Amino acid sequence: MSTRIDDDGAVVYDLDGTLVRLAVDWDAAASDATAVFDEADVDVTGADLWSLFETAPEYGLAEDLESILASHERRGAEDAMRLPHADRVPEWSVPVGVCSLNAESACRMALDRHGLLDHVDAVVGRDSVATHKPDPEPLLATIDRLGAEPSAALFVGDSERDAVTAERAGVAFEWVDDG
Repeated sequence: MSTRIDDDGAVVYDLDGTLVRLAVDWDAAASDATAVFDEADVDVTGADLWSLFETAPEYGLAEDLESILASHERRGAEDAMRLPHADRVPEWSVPVGVCSLNAESACRMALDRHGLLDHVDAVVGRDSVATHKPDPEPLLATIDRLGAEPSAALFVGDSERDAVTAERAGVAFEWVDDG
């Protein structure tokens, strides 16, 4: 491990692209999401999946869209591919958490599939708290559940959104590499 964490610290990982790669058919998820808007007679021509997700609350479609996305992510978790960084999870002597933009249930399924769930002390998904990354709330909630302070934690991720989340939360950040 390249980063040292004090005994009172914690390590939090992003999930998809960091520990595993979910086998989600995002095109099918987007198609199903678009159908929800079509049924509500809302024109979303040209919108991507994330835009649909962010727009859903203003049309009262948030619960429907969350259900659709979570279902696709759970199916993707069943065939998730383990990534090299996952091997680091059991090596930490401090509490370990996962903070993800994916549904908590999908995170837990993917972690369990690869024997990692028993090594993870807290899982916060997109649906676990009121906001989502890059808002710092999900990361701070994960760290709080681990009993650590943000200044003593490390967030490991694969995206600019992860880096921004860490910065906003006052948490050290480490980019995943090729293993």
